[in-house]
Amino acid sequence: MTPGRPRASVVGLLAGLPASQLSRLQSVLHAAARLIYGVHRYDHITPLLQQLHWLSVPERLTFKLCIMVYRCLHGIGPEYFSEDFRLVSEIYSRQRLRSPYSTDVVVPATRRSSLGNRAFPVTGARAWNALLPSVTSALCLSSFRRLLKTFLFQRQRRQ
Repeated sequence: MTPGRPRASVVGLLAGLPASQLSRLQSVLHAAARLIYGVHRYDHITPLLQQLHWLSVPERLTFKLCIMVYRCLHGIGPEYFSEDFRLVSEIYSRQRLRSPYSTDVVVPATRRSSLGNRAFPVTGARAWNALLPSVTSALCLSSFRRLLKTFLFQRQRRQ
């Protein structure tokens, strides 16, 4: 990592926030859905969010992180981010331990648990590695976005 490179993005700033902070953003999302449909404050919001095809805030952050990682891995992301991501299958010492077709990304080690774990290369790699191989092996960005959103909607329903 070169010092002085631009690193800030909205997703990078929001990744790793405590649940209490994310719940504030989630309440804004709920208020927007209520405004669109004209329903009262205490009406059930989940069906409205599903009709709008809106992900919850944590899933939306995961969506944005994974899109950026996909772009970086396929050479269509910013160079200053792309050099932070390497597939596990590309590392010689790990090729014998895992499948050569693995789509997992190396998660960089961090020194500080509070700030280091919120860095984009760390949160992006962890979000990417939590996806199913059928999602990460998509051939084009549009199919990856579709598969990813479907995966995140299904994960959201299970929670």
